[in-house]
Amino acid sequence: MTILSTSNVSAIYLSGNSVQHQRTKPIEMDIHFVREKVARGQTRVLHVPSRHQIADIFTKGLPQVRFDDLRTSLSVRESPASTAGV
Repeated sequence: MTILSTSNVSAIYLSGNSVQHQRTKPIEMDIHFVREKVARGQTRVLHVPSRHQIADIFTKGLPQVRFDDLRTSLSVRESPASTAGV
């Protein structure tokens, strides 16, 4: 079974709801594919709160504290050498 994790509650709702909405037309093919997999039990779509989205470190500009927390959760240490100008 494939597990998809997202912080987007609307995406979770759409993955299990067969009702079409006007705003979903651009993603119509993608959502049908995911819905089919969910209906067959091959995929589960789970909510992950934004504070636990480790991928944010790669996709967003973050405050230093948030960046440090995510970096630590990835077991990446701060470089001992400074890259900042003197």
